[in-house]
Amino acid sequence: MKRVYVNEEWCLGCHLCEYNCAFANSGLSDIAGLRGRRIFPRIHVEGDEKEGITFAVSCRHCTDPLCVKSCIAGAISKRDGVTVINREKCVGCLTCVLVCPYGALSPGEDGIMQKCELCTENGGTPACVSGCPNRAIVYAEE
Repeated sequence: MKRVYVNEEWCLGCHLCEYNCAFANSGLSDIAGLRGRRIFPRIHVEGDEKEGITFAVSCRHCTDPLCVKSCIAGAISKRDGVTVINREKCVGCLTCVLVCPYGALSPGEDGIMQKCELCTENGGTPACVSGCPNRAIVYAEE
């Protein structure tokens, strides 16, 4: 199965992956619509810029995900190898945030959990990958 991988040696810490992700999942027709708004990306850039290390963190779509096992509402499941969240079932309890060893889940604007779903609902190629100017994020087979 294809997954998103990050080459931290090439990551500039520019946060463009976050903006492209937020736009792809916003329903807006123009990325300029994000201007002046707080964004809620499903990928996050972290690291230590003083040390020159930055990298993007996103869901790893684990084979046996702890978030699926721990979701008290049964809102998280696996579908065709992709870990997905049913927004109608999520109660926003944050249990998935606590158990994810990668820090890949976060509350969205409405308090409902969100995570990378590989842009399966947005055309197939993850927006973070296509929007990375340095090709630090790739979408490839394991």
